Amino acid sequence: MAKEPTKASSDTEEGDRKYRAPALEKGLDVLELMAEQGAPMTTSQIASSLGRSVSELFRMVLTLEHRGYIAQADAGEGYELTNKLFALGMAQTPTRTLLDAALPVMNELARQVGQSCHLVVPSGDQVVVVARIESPSDVGFAVRVGYRRRIIESASGLLLYGCRSEAEKAVWKPRIAAPEEADRLKRFIEESEQAVAQGYVRRPSDFVDGVTDLCVPIFGAQGATAVLIVPFIMSKLLPCSPEEVIDALLASSARISAQLSSD
Repeated sequence: MAKEPTKASSDTEEGDRKYRAPALEKGLDVLELMAEQGAPMTTSQIASSLGRSVSELFRMVLTLEHRGYIAQADAGEGYELTNKLFALGMAQTPTRTLLDAALPVMNELARQVGQSCHLVVPSGDQVVVVARIESPSDVGFAVRVGYRRRIIESASGLLLYGCRSEAEKAVWKPRIAAPEEADRLKRFIEESEQAVAQGYVRRPSDFVDGVTDLCVPIFGAQGATAVLIVPFIMSKLLPCSPEEVIDALLASSARISAQLSSD
């Protein structure tokens, strides 16, 4: 026998309906879908994925394009997200404070070691690049601002996870790995413990040959807040060895961390 809704549940449902904004929800659905896909999508593909009609989303897609949240893909096939949402997030005070402290130090670091460097922070189950400084030399490797990668797949993720409290780690575990990734998560946790004990990560990039990721954590008042990275490339033209770059990274991290903690 079906259970009749109580007055309290009916009132809650009525309140939910009263304060819904269907047009806004459709726009957010489009943006969240495109962020998850990470590849250009046509209006038809968006509509199919969301279970809606093309006519229902046509004006919504045009409005998002007009406001600068999405744009035609370079290949001309479909739409892709712009950096507008990222720029809005970067305008928030905590991120702004981090960049204010880090960018001058990162400029000095790049000049000192002759390599590029970038800064990443956690965002959900991913790390995202929030700042970069190009190599001052003719040879270098850089990662674009806004680049994302899963925490469990990144060298920086080892430090961001490993430097957290046990309570925070318990919250992170189901976020960064699916249930079927238990073995992968176990290896990740073991590697994160080694990274924290060492104080840095040094390992070959697993997606670019010839690049070694050198990573150190940055600490704020609330613990590990970011990771500073030099994607090291070996060249006879460069002034520093990997060991010297690690020393420079640790010194730079200490300077940034000291300013964040005092702020």
